[in-house]
Amino acid sequence: MLHLTLRQLKVFESVARHLSYSRAADELHLTQPAVSMQIKQLEDNIGLPLLEQLGKRIYLTEAGRELYQYSRSIAQQLSDMEVALDELKGMERGKLNISVVTTANYFAPHLLAKFCQRYRGVTVSLNVSNREAVLKQLADNLIDLAIMGQPPENLDIDSESFMENPLVVVAPSDHPLCKERFIPVKRLAKEIFLVRESGSGTRSAMERFFAAHKVAINKGMETDTTEAIKQAVQAGMGLGIMSLHTVELELETNRLKILNVQGFPIVRYWYVVNRKNKRLSSVANAFREFLLKEAEKLMLVSKRS
Repeated sequence: MLHLTLRQLKVFESVARHLSYSRAADELHLTQPAVSMQIKQLEDNIGLPLLEQLGKRIYLTEAGRELYQYSRSIAQQLSDMEVALDELKGMERGKLNISVVTTANYFAPHLLAKFCQRYRGVTVSLNVSNREAVLKQLADNLIDLAIMGQPPENLDIDSESFMENPLVVVAPSDHPLCKERFIPVKRLAKEIFLVRESGSGTRSAMERFFAAHKVAINKGMETDTTEAIKQAVQAGMGLGIMSLHTVELELETNRLKILNVQGFPIVRYWYVVNRKNKRLSSVANAFREFLLKEAEKLMLVSKRS
């Protein structure tokens, strides 16, 4: 009889999904040696190699591929069990697993705080990642809900918008264009723009906008964080196109200004997303309804010219 533990299977499932010991260690909050030890113990218990390393890459063996399918099924059953038990606990001791894209991190904690004030027994696990990573977490069934911009239409997910997400052009407060009352979009071809990485929802919206207006912009620094763009704009490295939610503090302190550019703001929306047909816990359902009914009024953003 095999003496396998759920811990070993959980570690193996993560390593097999990522084909990486280090990524699995990060996901499970373990050290890499601890992950390697669990895999070694699992292979010893089964009596077959599950992984093989060729060069710097890891591959599943035949036994590993077989076990991976079962471990995925077991992980899903455990997730369903947790949801069922949470239903019995009700809203008193439930847990919410949620991921948000980096831009949403500027408002999501405020909404979570309001929600937890109402349901004081709820605990929250919040992950902040880029858009592609959040979509992968949804696909791998690692989270209950996600907050992001417009999700792809070809994925097996349910999504609903809950709040406007206006994109604005920002500049340092001493930029010459700050004095202009109206700026034709073609005028921006003379400026340098600091941009998010490829795959970012903000960058995609920016590129669609300029393509529609047949304007080629000069791209300067590229970064994967909104905060880096804000700091670079303040330092005078160029202009930025950002969600209004991310620059509230800088606008209040006069470190950044919104430019009055033709066609802006680009009005997008924030969406709450979950896997289609996923059984949501009472806590996840409650937070989803909370976003749909109350987020807009809780996070009213004052319009600035």
